[in-house]
Amino acid sequence: MILVGVMIAALWGIGALTGAPRRARLYMIGLLMTGVIAAHLVLPDGHPLREAMGGEAAFWLLLLAGGALVWLYSKGLRRLKSRAAPAAVPAPRKGFSETELTRYARHITLREIGGPGQGALRRAKVLVVGAGGLGCPALTYLAASGVGTIGVIDDDAVDLSNLGRQVLFDEAQIGMPKVHAAAAKLRAQNPHVEIRPYERRLTPEIAGDLFEDYDLVLDGTDNFATREAVNAAAVATAKPLVAAALTQWEGQISLYEPARGTPCWACVFPERPDASLIPSCAEAGVLSPLPGIVGATMAAEAIKRLTGAGETLAGRLAIIDTLYAENRSIAIRPRPGCPVCGGRGLEAGAARP
Repeated sequence: MILVGVMIAALWGIGALTGAPRRARLYMIGLLMTGVIAAHLVLPDGHPLREAMGGEAAFWLLLLAGGALVWLYSKGLRRLKSRAAPAAVPAPRKGFSETELTRYARHITLREIGGPGQGALRRAKVLVVGAGGLGCPALTYLAASGVGTIGVIDDDAVDLSNLGRQVLFDEAQIGMPKVHAAAAKLRAQNPHVEIRPYERRLTPEIAGDLFEDYDLVLDGTDNFATREAVNAAAVATAKPLVAAALTQWEGQISLYEPARGTPCWACVFPERPDASLIPSCAEAGVLSPLPGIVGATMAAEAIKRLTGAGETLAGRLAIIDTLYAENRSIAIRPRPGCPVCGGRGLEAGAARP
């Protein structure tokens, strides 16, 4: 037995001195133990070599079995620890790369945005509800502007009839879910931003939890049920909401943020109009460039709100009439007793200097 111990120690020590890998040294010791057990099985009882190696093979078999159990236990423990350990979080980037500085140079040159504003955009998380006529230009300019994280939620697929106004898509993407088609285009446009596609309809049940992950929400949907769900969740989570709508030649847009003294969307539109008064785009038609004009304005409002540049449309409803080339805005105020926000914008507005 002592002889075997000496041989094991010698193999390990020589291997360490020669720089042999740990795996190779264990392999050589395994061969030695195989030879020892084979000698016990082949040599007759009482043979001097067997006596020098312990006399019985059972001892070495038990020793090997115990070693195997210890090895399996330690390996399993390491695997469990690796699963339980939190994933390594990459350190946040400090400053912009040369590529990003060149990409965003025109923004950084603007006095109202500059480097700090561009940094705020990179840290921002914006959710776009709807990847249709309004969502396409809004998403395009948010990504081009360097908004760090952009979510988009929609349950529709690209259709040929969309291509006349939803300029983010092309014929090769017909039949694809809009959120994945948009994500592919946006990632190709700007690989420095993160795109999060959600292929599903926004419902009141999921809206609140989803909004909590974002700093600002853009609503480009085309039905009142979803608009109501978006507004309710934005109020509940105190997220600023840029909401817009289209019809034929005209669009409207505002920034709703009751926590800062504005009305919520429901303050301005407390009741659903009669369905006959709000025909869909398919029924009434829509000017192809109109979604681009209004959707780009939504992105501009989001950028101003995130960077603090200029004045936003908070407290004003902008109306864009492309048929008669008229743009105008009207003041909008919180409504006392609003069932969604409770008119909280009245208190917030009064508290502001």
